[in-house]
Amino acid sequence: MTSGYLRYYIYFSKMLEKISVPVSVNLVFDSVVRRVTPKTVIWNGRVYKIVKIGLHHTYRAGRTLFHVFSVASDTLFFRLVLNTETLHWRLEEISDGMPN
Repeated sequence: MTSGYLRYYIYFSKMLEKISVPVSVNLVFDSVVRRVTPKTVIWNGRVYKIVKIGLHHTYRAGRTLFHVFSVASDTLFFRLVLNTETLHWRLEEISDGMPN
């Protein structure tokens, strides 16, 4: 039986890597509910189907608005950032969900 602290440590000590690389993102805009939904991420020559969308928020750096999406495929978590001035996507964080 594991202690509460050990379960907490295992749960929160996932392999999270901060990177900043360009990626391609396919998304769908639903005009009825006015929502953008990322569907796939293309990174390192591989296509990852998005199966879950978490948090979406925005922030500004100077005049530029950035959209941040936290999404997951079957095997990886991605933090994607869309620069609305250039319309370029960047992969800022990735996690495999496994302990370090």
